[in-house]
Amino acid sequence: MRLWGRAAVIRRSLLPLWLLLLGLVLLTLALSALFNLDRDHTPQKPGPSRRPLQRIPTLPDPEVILDPRDLTLEELGVEDTAPLKSLKEDQLLFVQGTSSLQKKRTYKVLLPGSSKDNSVVLEPPTRTETGKAGLLQLESSGRDTELVAAQTYGFDEMISETISLHRRLPEARHPGCLDVQYSEILPLASVIICFHDEAWSTLLRTVHSVLDTVPKQYLQEVILVDDLSQKAHLKTALSEYVSHLDGARLVRSTRRIGVGGCRTLGASRAVGEVVVFMDSHCECQDGWLEPLLERITQDRTRVVSPIIDMIDGNTFQYNATQWPVRGVFDWKLDFHWESNPELQDQDPEVAVQPIQSPVLGGAVLAVDRHFFQSVGAYDPGMLLWGAEQIELSIRVWLCGGSMEVVPCSRVAHLSYHYLPYRFPDQDLLQRNKIRIADTWMDGYRKIYYRRDTLAHFIRQSESPTIAERLKLKRSLGCRNFHWFLTIVYPQLYIPQDRPALSGELYSVGTGHCVDYPQGQGLQRRVMTVAPCSGTGSQHCDLNSEGEVRWGPMGALCLDAKGGRAVLSPCPTRQPTPRRLQWRFIKLSGQLVHQQSQLCLEAMKEGGEDNINTSTGGLFLRQCARHPRQQFHFEQLVAPKGA
Repeated sequence: MRLWGRAAVIRRSLLPLWLLLLGLVLLTLALSALFNLDRDHTPQKPGPSRRPLQRIPTLPDPEVILDPRDLTLEELGVEDTAPLKSLKEDQLLFVQGTSSLQKKRTYKVLLPGSSKDNSVVLEPPTRTETGKAGLLQLESSGRDTELVAAQTYGFDEMISETISLHRRLPEARHPGCLDVQYSEILPLASVIICFHDEAWSTLLRTVHSVLDTVPKQYLQEVILVDDLSQKAHLKTALSEYVSHLDGARLVRSTRRIGVGGCRTLGASRAVGEVVVFMDSHCECQDGWLEPLLERITQDRTRVVSPIIDMIDGNTFQYNATQWPVRGVFDWKLDFHWESNPELQDQDPEVAVQPIQSPVLGGAVLAVDRHFFQSVGAYDPGMLLWGAEQIELSIRVWLCGGSMEVVPCSRVAHLSYHYLPYRFPDQDLLQRNKIRIADTWMDGYRKIYYRRDTLAHFIRQSESPTIAERLKLKRSLGCRNFHWFLTIVYPQLYIPQDRPALSGELYSVGTGHCVDYPQGQGLQRRVMTVAPCSGTGSQHCDLNSEGEVRWGPMGALCLDAKGGRAVLSPCPTRQPTPRRLQWRFIKLSGQLVHQQSQLCLEAMKEGGEDNINTSTGGLFLRQCARHPRQQFHFEQLVAPKGA
């Protein structure tokens, strides 16, 4: 009994200690529950956009490689940026592929904030497998969404989302291309795809199109370079997707560096002997790469391009470009594709033979990596977007290389309805062209400035920083621009721009300038009068042959047809016919048609005296001293220089 009493006393003395321990445990549990509740209610960052993202549970997180050998953007011509090795994910990084995607898998999309029960499993789209147009049947709300998508990207993204990422294009090559034998050993290529806020479907269709059409023995890698995209789907979702693509890498830039800077950055990380620059909205034909590699293997100073076919931005219909075609530019330094199908009719072998081109478009270019670097890569002073392909083409020609279009290679490029980007400097295109004119065009730059008066006034107020490019020009021993016009592009008309016989053709009687309405097409080139623009777009040139040359290329001549003034193609390498010859009488201001000896007369819309002129325009009338037959040329600017 005595022992039992002692035990009871001990139990009573330990009871407060047990109660204290129990209280501590309950307090700990309460604090833990409160902490978890706060964490569950903390606002989460928005997830990636609703795009097809493959989930492979057994794979580790994407491998992020920060190579200390990376160049800095300052070395690429971009200032005020940190070295690449100090940057973190979503600034400037490499995401390297670790395994191959299984094409037969489904794409699982976990919507942000949803549970597993709300997840959506989608099969990869399989519509329009052979490049045919897509069609959506939409209610009014769907059409509103489609309009927003078109305004965001410049094309119908909703149609694009219904098309397979592995779409194959119909065969469009000449039958002779299928029999061409290429070298057994060709150099490996690195395909560099730069993008800024690109739509998910078009970007990945470009990547898969390359992977699906290039034999592995010729493809070193695909490098995607993100030029500071802001769209959510191009962040973590894209990083994870690319990490599962065999042979693909992702590079991100900390700031917007534009097309040229982006491609130069990609080339600096490339390993392949040949770099292929490709826009982020392309689709490739089978066998497109081998012909390009063959031409570069034969001459490492060649820069080559495939035939660029078109994909309609409304329907995503594939449209093959008719060969032969080459790239050219006009005196406003605007790029054009020029078709000459008659050449193939004269020589059937042209169908499979590459042709030299004064310039190449920027959609797809292939070049030996070492030659690209030695010739100066892309000009780091070119701003964001515009005319960089013209600058590169002129420089390659003048500094020892050549440019070619290869007909047995075809890549389709998506046609924008409009450029969806907004640039901080609306004059950046003129600034890029000023760099081209002042660096490479010598005394011929005056012709450009007379046709782009905004560029002239910008140049008057500030000089481009081109000392390094001029130093490169001297070190490479580059030729002058006269050689380019004589040997490479002799078809480009060189305006005489004589004083008092060139400029805007001003009508004294109407107070307007002679103009050509841009929207009426090539079949009806009827001249009219319109308010003087003062931009150089109405510039014309009365040359010593009596031709009134019109337009930035000077390829159209003032003609007379049915009593009206119209535009007709100017003759090339043959005498000027009388119907295209005019004589300007400075004393009276009359412009006399040599063949009919009638005078040019300007009428405003709703003109007087004749019901046939109620639409306004330029007519041929008996010469009379009347203000409507009085004209004079106004040169808007007087560019300095040799």
